[in-house]
Amino acid sequence: MLKSVVRAVGAAVRLPSAAAATARALPPICPALRVPSSATTRPFTRSLWMMNSNRASSGYRPKLFGSKGLNPSVSCGCGALHTEGDKAFGDFLSDEIKEEKKIQKNKTLPKMSGGWELEMTGAEAKLTRSVSGEKIAVTFNVNNSIPPDFEEEAEQGQQQKSAEEEPEIVSTPNFVVEVTKQGAKHSLVFDCHYPEDEMSRGEGEEESDIFAIREVSFQPEGDSEWKETAYTLNTDSLDWALYDHLMDFLADRGVDNTFADELMELSTAIEHQEYIKFLEDLQGFVKCN
Repeated sequence: MLKSVVRAVGAAVRLPSAAAATARALPPICPALRVPSSATTRPFTRSLWMMNSNRASSGYRPKLFGSKGLNPSVSCGCGALHTEGDKAFGDFLSDEIKEEKKIQKNKTLPKMSGGWELEMTGAEAKLTRSVSGEKIAVTFNVNNSIPPDFEEEAEQGQQQKSAEEEPEIVSTPNFVVEVTKQGAKHSLVFDCHYPEDEMSRGEGEEESDIFAIREVSFQPEGDSEWKETAYTLNTDSLDWALYDHLMDFLADRGVDNTFADELMELSTAIEHQEYIKFLEDLQGFVKCN
Protein backbone atom coordinates (compact mmCIF):
# COMPACT_ATOMS: atom_id res chain seq x y z
CA MET A 1 0.00 0.00 0.00
CA LEU A 2 1.97 2.87 1.25
CA LYS A 3 4.06 4.62 -1.28
CA SER A 4 4.77 6.47 1.90
CA VAL A 5 8.06 4.75 1.57
CA VAL A 6 8.88 8.05 -0.09
CA ARG A 7 8.49 9.49 3.39
CA ALA A 8 10.84 6.85 4.78
CA VAL A 9 13.30 7.06 1.92
CA GLY A 10 13.41 10.82 2.22
CA ALA A 11 15.08 10.31 5.55
CA ALA A 12 17.65 8.05 3.94
CA VAL A 13 19.79 11.03 3.02
CA ARG A 14 21.17 10.33 6.48
CA LEU A 15 21.69 13.90 7.67
CA PRO A 16 23.80 14.22 10.82
CA SER A 17 20.70 15.35 12.68
CA ALA A 18 18.97 12.11 11.76
CA ALA A 19 21.89 10.10 13.07
CA ALA A 20 21.76 12.05 16.30
CA ALA A 21 18.06 11.37 16.63
CA THR A 22 18.75 7.67 16.32
CA ALA A 23 20.65 7.79 19.58
CA ARG A 24 17.37 8.55 21.36
CA ALA A 25 16.11 6.78 24.42
CA LEU A 26 15.82 3.46 22.66
CA PRO A 27 16.97 0.22 24.17
CA PRO A 28 20.63 -0.50 23.37
CA ILE A 29 19.56 -2.04 20.09
CA CYS A 30 21.16 -2.61 16.76
CA PRO A 31 24.66 -4.04 16.96
CA ALA A 32 27.05 -3.54 14.11
CA LEU A 33 25.30 -3.52 10.78
CA ARG A 34 26.66 -6.80 9.63
CA VAL A 35 27.68 -7.20 6.03
CA PRO A 36 25.08 -9.58 4.59
CA SER A 37 26.13 -13.18 4.96
CA SER A 38 25.47 -14.09 1.36
CA ALA A 39 27.60 -12.67 -1.42
CA THR A 40 25.43 -9.66 -2.24
CA THR A 41 27.94 -6.95 -1.53
CA ARG A 42 30.62 -5.79 -3.89
CA PRO A 43 33.87 -3.82 -3.90
CA PHE A 44 33.46 -0.07 -3.95
CA THR A 45 34.05 1.01 -7.56
CA ARG A 46 31.48 3.70 -8.31
CA SER A 47 34.09 5.76 -10.11
CA LEU A 48 31.36 7.96 -11.54
CA TRP A 49 31.23 9.53 -8.09
CA MET A 50 34.96 10.32 -8.31
CA MET A 51 35.32 12.22 -11.55
CA ASN A 52 36.72 15.48 -10.21
CA SER A 53 40.45 16.16 -9.94
CA ASN A 54 40.55 15.52 -6.20
CA ARG A 55 39.41 11.92 -6.55
CA ALA A 56 41.15 8.75 -7.59
CA SER A 57 40.17 6.72 -10.64
CA SER A 58 41.12 3.18 -11.50
CA GLY A 59 43.83 2.57 -14.04
CA TYR A 60 41.61 0.80 -16.54
CA ARG A 61 39.42 3.86 -17.06
CA PRO A 62 40.20 6.24 -19.94
CA LYS A 63 40.62 9.96 -19.43
CA LEU A 64 37.15 11.50 -19.48
CA PHE A 65 37.62 15.08 -20.42
CA GLY A 66 40.16 17.10 -22.35
CA SER A 67 40.45 20.65 -23.63
CA LYS A 68 39.60 19.92 -27.24
CA GLY A 69 36.30 21.78 -27.24
CA LEU A 70 33.12 20.77 -29.00
CA ASN A 71 33.56 19.08 -32.35
CA PRO A 72 30.16 17.79 -33.46
CA SER A 73 30.18 14.55 -35.38
CA VAL A 74 28.21 14.08 -38.56
CA SER A 75 28.13 10.28 -38.29
CA CYS A 76 24.85 10.14 -36.40
CA GLY A 77 21.50 10.91 -37.93
CA CYS A 78 19.73 11.70 -34.66
CA GLY A 79 20.39 15.42 -34.96
CA ALA A 80 21.88 15.64 -31.45
CA LEU A 81 25.22 17.14 -30.50
CA HIS A 82 28.17 14.70 -30.54
CA THR A 83 31.64 15.67 -29.36
CA GLU A 84 34.96 14.03 -28.68
CA GLY A 85 34.04 14.38 -25.02
CA ASP A 86 30.87 12.37 -25.65
CA LYS A 87 32.92 9.65 -27.31
CA ALA A 88 35.34 9.51 -24.36
CA PHE A 89 32.35 9.46 -21.99
CA GLY A 90 30.77 6.57 -23.91
CA ASP A 91 34.04 4.62 -23.90
CA PHE A 92 34.36 5.15 -20.16
CA LEU A 93 30.82 3.93 -19.58
CA SER A 94 31.50 0.80 -21.63
CA ASP A 95 34.45 -0.06 -19.37
CA GLU A 96 32.49 0.82 -16.24
CA ILE A 97 29.58 -1.44 -17.22
CA LYS A 98 31.93 -4.34 -17.95
CA GLU A 99 33.62 -3.93 -14.56
CA GLU A 100 30.34 -3.71 -12.66
CA LYS A 101 28.97 -6.80 -14.39
CA LYS A 102 32.21 -8.62 -13.65
CA ILE A 103 31.82 -8.05 -9.88
CA GLN A 104 28.03 -8.52 -9.83
CA LYS A 105 27.49 -11.45 -7.49
CA ASN A 106 23.74 -11.81 -7.94
CA LYS A 107 22.57 -12.21 -11.52
CA THR A 108 19.14 -12.90 -10.07
CA LEU A 109 17.71 -11.30 -6.94
CA PRO A 110 18.09 -13.33 -3.71
CA LYS A 111 14.96 -14.87 -2.23
CA MET A 112 13.51 -13.81 1.10
CA SER A 113 12.71 -16.62 3.52
CA GLY A 114 9.32 -16.70 5.22
CA GLY A 115 7.09 -16.74 2.15
CA TRP A 116 7.53 -13.10 1.17
CA GLU A 117 6.46 -12.16 -2.35
CA LEU A 118 8.40 -9.43 -4.14
CA GLU A 119 6.98 -6.71 -6.40
CA MET A 120 9.32 -4.25 -8.14
CA THR A 121 8.64 -0.80 -9.58
CA GLY A 122 11.98 0.62 -10.63
CA ALA A 123 13.99 1.45 -7.52
CA GLU A 124 11.04 0.71 -5.23
CA ALA A 125 10.36 -2.77 -3.87
CA LYS A 126 7.42 -4.21 -1.96
CA LEU A 127 7.41 -7.46 0.04
CA THR A 128 4.09 -8.99 1.07
CA ARG A 129 2.93 -12.01 3.02
CA SER A 130 -0.25 -13.15 4.80
CA VAL A 131 -0.36 -14.59 8.31
CA SER A 132 -3.62 -15.89 9.81
CA GLY A 133 -5.81 -13.36 8.06
CA GLU A 134 -3.40 -10.47 8.42
CA LYS A 135 -1.56 -8.90 5.51
CA ILE A 136 1.97 -7.62 6.12
CA ALA A 137 3.57 -5.37 3.51
CA VAL A 138 7.12 -4.00 3.63
CA THR A 139 8.05 -1.23 1.21
CA PHE A 140 11.50 0.24 0.59
CA ASN A 141 13.39 2.23 -2.01
CA VAL A 142 17.06 1.73 -2.85
CA ASN A 143 17.65 5.37 -3.81
CA ASN A 144 20.02 7.06 -1.34
CA SER A 145 20.29 3.77 0.57
CA ILE A 146 24.11 3.73 0.76
CA PRO A 147 25.24 5.71 3.82
CA PRO A 148 27.07 8.94 2.83
CA ASP A 149 29.77 8.43 5.47
CA PHE A 150 30.52 5.02 3.93
CA GLU A 151 31.11 6.62 0.54
CA GLU A 152 33.52 9.14 2.08
CA GLU A 153 35.48 6.47 3.96
CA ALA A 154 35.69 4.30 0.86
CA GLU A 155 36.90 7.22 -1.21
CA GLN A 156 39.59 8.14 1.33
CA GLY A 157 40.90 4.61 1.53
CA GLN A 158 40.80 3.84 -2.16
CA GLN A 159 44.27 5.18 -2.88
CA GLN A 160 45.82 3.09 -0.12
CA LYS A 161 44.08 -0.21 -0.70
CA SER A 162 44.14 -2.74 -3.47
CA ALA A 163 40.96 -3.81 -5.24
CA GLU A 164 40.71 -6.89 -3.00
CA GLU A 165 40.85 -4.73 0.13
CA GLU A 166 38.35 -2.10 -0.99
CA PRO A 167 35.29 -1.74 1.25
CA GLU A 168 32.07 -3.36 0.12
CA ILE A 169 28.89 -1.48 -0.67
CA VAL A 170 25.90 -2.41 1.48
CA SER A 171 22.46 -0.90 0.89
CA THR A 172 20.63 -0.12 4.15
CA PRO A 173 17.31 1.43 3.13
CA ASN A 174 14.64 2.81 5.38
CA PHE A 175 11.57 0.61 5.14
CA VAL A 176 7.88 0.89 6.00
CA VAL A 177 5.99 -2.05 7.51
CA GLU A 178 2.22 -2.05 7.13
CA VAL A 179 0.05 -4.51 9.07
CA THR A 180 -3.57 -4.83 7.95
CA LYS A 181 -6.26 -6.86 9.73
CA GLN A 182 -9.41 -8.11 8.08
CA GLY A 183 -12.33 -5.74 8.57
CA ALA A 184 -10.18 -2.96 10.00
CA LYS A 185 -10.45 0.51 8.49
CA HIS A 186 -6.89 1.43 9.37
CA SER A 187 -3.51 -0.25 9.05
CA LEU A 188 -0.79 -0.09 11.68
CA VAL A 189 2.28 1.37 9.98
CA PHE A 190 5.90 1.29 11.21
CA ASP A 191 8.61 3.54 9.83
CA CYS A 192 11.87 1.57 10.33
CA HIS A 193 15.55 2.14 9.60
CA TYR A 194 19.08 0.84 10.15
CA PRO A 195 20.75 3.17 12.69
CA GLU A 196 24.12 4.38 11.41
CA ASP A 197 25.54 5.00 14.87
CA GLU A 198 25.53 1.25 15.50
CA MET A 199 27.75 0.41 12.54
CA SER A 200 30.93 0.77 14.57
CA ARG A 201 30.10 -1.94 17.09
CA GLY A 202 32.32 -5.00 17.08
CA GLU A 203 31.21 -8.50 16.24
CA GLY A 204 31.95 -9.73 19.74
CA GLU A 205 29.46 -7.40 21.38
CA GLU A 206 26.10 -8.59 22.62
CA GLU A 207 23.70 -9.28 19.78
CA SER A 208 20.60 -7.16 19.59
CA ASP A 209 18.24 -5.76 16.97
CA ILE A 210 19.91 -4.47 13.82
CA PHE A 211 17.03 -2.22 12.86
CA ALA A 212 14.95 0.29 14.78
CA ILE A 213 11.43 1.70 14.72
CA ARG A 214 11.39 5.44 14.11
CA GLU A 215 7.64 6.14 14.07
CA VAL A 216 4.32 4.31 14.36
CA SER A 217 0.96 5.48 13.08
CA PHE A 218 -2.49 4.30 12.05
CA GLN A 219 -3.15 5.03 8.39
CA PRO A 220 -6.28 4.48 6.26
CA GLU A 221 -6.10 1.15 4.45
CA GLY A 222 -5.57 1.49 0.72
CA ASP A 223 -4.22 5.05 0.79
CA SER A 224 -0.96 5.57 -1.05
CA GLU A 225 0.13 8.62 0.94
CA TRP A 226 1.01 9.01 4.60
CA LYS A 227 -1.67 11.17 6.26
CA GLU A 228 0.06 13.88 8.23
CA THR A 229 -3.20 14.54 10.08
CA ALA A 230 -3.01 11.10 11.74
CA TYR A 231 -1.31 11.01 15.14
CA THR A 232 2.22 9.63 14.82
CA LEU A 233 4.05 8.03 17.73
CA ASN A 234 7.73 8.97 17.69
CA THR A 235 10.00 6.52 19.52
CA ASP A 236 12.58 9.11 20.57
CA SER A 237 11.29 9.29 24.12
CA LEU A 238 9.16 6.18 24.18
CA ASP A 239 8.92 3.91 27.20
CA TRP A 240 11.27 0.97 26.69
CA ALA A 241 8.65 -1.61 27.60
CA LEU A 242 6.24 -0.26 24.97
CA TYR A 243 9.04 -0.15 22.40
CA ASP A 244 9.95 -3.79 23.14
CA HIS A 245 6.33 -4.85 22.66
CA LEU A 246 6.24 -3.06 19.29
CA MET A 247 9.42 -4.87 18.21
CA ASP A 248 7.95 -8.19 19.38
CA PHE A 249 4.78 -7.41 17.44
CA LEU A 250 6.83 -7.08 14.25
CA ALA A 251 8.91 -10.18 15.02
CA ASP A 252 5.75 -12.27 15.41
CA ARG A 253 4.86 -11.24 11.88
CA GLY A 254 8.23 -12.13 10.38
CA VAL A 255 9.98 -8.76 10.60
CA ASP A 256 12.96 -9.62 12.80
CA ASN A 257 16.75 -9.66 12.62
CA THR A 258 16.78 -12.45 10.03
CA PHE A 259 14.36 -10.47 7.88
CA ALA A 260 16.42 -7.28 8.29
CA ASP A 261 19.60 -9.11 7.26
CA GLU A 262 17.94 -10.59 4.19
CA LEU A 263 16.38 -7.26 3.29
CA MET A 264 19.87 -5.70 3.26
CA GLU A 265 21.07 -8.45 0.94
CA LEU A 266 18.08 -8.00 -1.36
CA SER A 267 18.35 -4.22 -1.35
CA THR A 268 22.09 -4.39 -2.10
CA ALA A 269 21.43 -6.66 -5.08
CA ILE A 270 18.60 -4.42 -6.35
CA GLU A 271 20.72 -1.29 -5.94
CA HIS A 272 23.57 -2.81 -7.93
CA GLN A 273 21.17 -4.03 -10.60
CA GLU A 274 19.61 -0.57 -10.90
CA TYR A 275 23.05 1.05 -10.98
CA ILE A 276 24.14 -1.09 -13.92
CA LYS A 277 20.87 -0.39 -15.72
CA PHE A 278 21.38 3.33 -15.15
CA LEU A 279 24.89 3.15 -16.64
CA GLU A 280 23.53 1.29 -19.67
CA ASP A 281 20.76 3.87 -20.15
CA LEU A 282 23.28 6.67 -19.71
CA GLN A 283 25.55 5.08 -22.30
CA GLY A 284 22.68 4.78 -24.73
CA PHE A 285 21.73 8.43 -24.16
CA VAL A 286 25.31 9.67 -24.64
CA LYS A 287 25.82 7.58 -27.76
CA CYS A 288 22.29 8.26 -28.96
CA ASN A 289 21.58 4.53 -29.41
